[in-house]
Amino acid sequence: MSKRIIIAVVVVLVASIGGYAAFLAKKPPGDPHGPVWTEAAWPFPVDQWGGGWAFQCKAADCGIDVNLYLRPKIGFCNCQTGVADDEELDRVGDIDLIGSGRSARGPGRAITVHSMKGRSRGCGYEVDAPSAKSVLSLAYNSRCDVVVATVVAGGDPVTQEQAVLEFLNGDLVGNWVEQVLGL
Repeated sequence: MSKRIIIAVVVVLVASIGGYAAFLAKKPPGDPHGPVWTEAAWPFPVDQWGGGWAFQCKAADCGIDVNLYLRPKIGFCNCQTGVADDEELDRVGDIDLIGSGRSARGPGRAITVHSMKGRSRGCGYEVDAPSAKSVLSLAYNSRCDVVVATVVAGGDPVTQEQAVLEFLNGDLVGNWVEQVLGL
């Protein structure tokens, strides 16, 4: 009788291990804790707004290579309405850093970053290279000051909007925004 119990326990144990292994095999590749953002050098020439803060997320962590560029523009936002429409997003955004020949890929969306409101919108851009790139432009404000985020990716950066918003809503960027905007 005890031999049957041992065999039954072994069968259940083997089946459990096999089921767990099958479950792990079906999990998507990459970091289960989310994207890993690494600080990078600001790649653009300094203009009237100065340099900014650049981050990268590799394809292994984000599914595609993603570059995120952030910088504040103090006193450059519409003080009454903020970044409330696509025209204001286009005006304050850093799209000119990426290239020319912009074409919007639909209407923008309202976003919230910490307690600030703003907009995001995907665009296609002609760049100096022979191919076009896709860009996600985001901007959010506190009174007359705006933080501009530009996302350039190897694929469609709009698919990375949620990951970017989670990063922008994190403590690292939140603390930086508080310092540069004097919140």
